[in-house]
Amino acid sequence: MGRYGQHGAGSIYRYYTGELRQLVPGVTCPNAICFSPDGAFAYYADTSLSRIWRQRLGDTHGWPAGAPVVFLDLSSHGLNPDGAVVDAGGNMWVAQWGAYRVAAYAPDGRFLTAVTFPAALISCPAFGGSDLATLFTTSATQDLSPMARAAQPQAGKTFVTRVSARGQPEHRVRL
Repeated sequence: MGRYGQHGAGSIYRYYTGELRQLVPGVTCPNAICFSPDGAFAYYADTSLSRIWRQRLGDTHGWPAGAPVVFLDLSSHGLNPDGAVVDAGGNMWVAQWGAYRVAAYAPDGRFLTAVTFPAALISCPAFGGSDLATLFTTSATQDLSPMARAAQPQAGKTFVTRVSARGQPEHRVRL
């Protein structure tokens, strides 16, 4: 992302075994980078476009294979994907900036459920706890007006709630 959010100024990179490679250029607000449990797919969003793409990954070293496809287009719903995580069942849990929630979508893109929070700017979910069934979710106060801040005293905090899904252990990074 560009320092001032300039259109198309961001990129997504991969650092792997000593090599840094640009994978996706021209992204205004890159977000939601996460992976399917089997490592076959990567996901990423451009929040400014309200879209999330799915990218097939090669079997051997996990480099992109083929062209990305739109997984979710949330623009007609006025939803802005921010951070995301994929649970052990392959469902994507997406923070939706400005919508007070994290929404879960099935591997086929079907909406499953949403968990609401007392802050509009929900930014990034993660699973934790001993059984990975606790959803931790961050929020922000960036650009909230004084009136909005007063109406959302919990904004800027991290929320914790139990969910029926289980997270997956994070994929290992190979430097």
